[in-house]
Amino acid sequence: MLISFVDLSFLFFFSLVTTFTMRKVAQQIGLVDKPNARKLHNGAIPLVGGISICISLLYFLFNNPALLPHTSLYATSILILVGIGVLDDKFDLSFKLRFAVQAGLSVAMMIIGGIELNTIGDVFGTGDIITLGWFGYFVTILAVIGAINAFNMVDGIDGLLGGLSIVTFGGLGIMLVHDGQQSLAYICLVMVVTIIPYILLNLGAFGRRRKVFMGDAGSMLIGFTVIWLLLLSSQNGTAPPLRPVTALWLIAVPLMDMAAIMIRRIRRGDSPFKPDREHLHHIFQRIGLSSTQTLIAICSIAALYAGIGIYAEIVNIPEYIMLYAFLTCFGIYLTLLNNVWKLTAAIRRWRG
Repeated sequence: MLISFVDLSFLFFFSLVTTFTMRKVAQQIGLVDKPNARKLHNGAIPLVGGISICISLLYFLFNNPALLPHTSLYATSILILVGIGVLDDKFDLSFKLRFAVQAGLSVAMMIIGGIELNTIGDVFGTGDIITLGWFGYFVTILAVIGAINAFNMVDGIDGLLGGLSIVTFGGLGIMLVHDGQQSLAYICLVMVVTIIPYILLNLGAFGRRRKVFMGDAGSMLIGFTVIWLLLLSSQNGTAPPLRPVTALWLIAVPLMDMAAIMIRRIRRGDSPFKPDREHLHHIFQRIGLSSTQTLIAICSIAALYAGIGIYAEIVNIPEYIMLYAFLTCFGIYLTLLNNVWKLTAAIRRWRG
């Protein structure tokens, strides 16, 4: 499929206008984020980024239904997720209810769409492709819930969720173009185009008083879309365009941050879902980096991870080496996180 710059330009402005319109609606109905002990920002910020991206994406898919397999199922799923996300943003729903909805959508994805994690590749280096059989259903549910909440938990400073999303969709799009999967690559590009207007408003490009936040509706939409496209790309017949282990590198930062934080919370006896200020962006800010510097640093790390995964995929580095390298990086990150107070104190002394 040829890239239509006219269509993409229109989609960009459609998303931009939708975001401006929805922020006024959000202010009228009280769908705003107010500062508290964990949320250090000024004023009540409209939580409309996810709603605007959803509307723009649905508009595109309505006019291009053949680009994405099972378009109706995907569209219905994101409508449900965004609806639950809006309710959560407004009324702070129980995480158990959110997880139940996410699990239900993953079951629908498998039963109706036939999209599931049924192979993890040759991760042991034996030359045999490891298939999961019936266990794949359980792993798929975990993968969907994990991806959605990884992107939800990483949304902590201006521009970060949008920036990490662009890294993931951009990296996946490059892999799909390399494999000749033009339609799915175009969907990745569409996601990037619809997210950019949100990033501009979120970073205050149109003035601080026009600022918007993504909200749980947006983070769940993005996480679900990421796992949908990753499963389509890595489970596509006997020779998929993306080996399953490469998907880990494309979402490395959100995945590592979520896993490390949850492990640390469990170790100290807290609920793994209890909010705190110990995410990667909090650590960077604690050592003295500004929000902008933190955003650039984390997105650069994510781009490096994605670049490693793409390079390894293109030159066909064995999957077991890619997996062990990923686990090594995660082990280093977890070790650093466990010693974060000592490290931040030492860095702050060194920085004066």
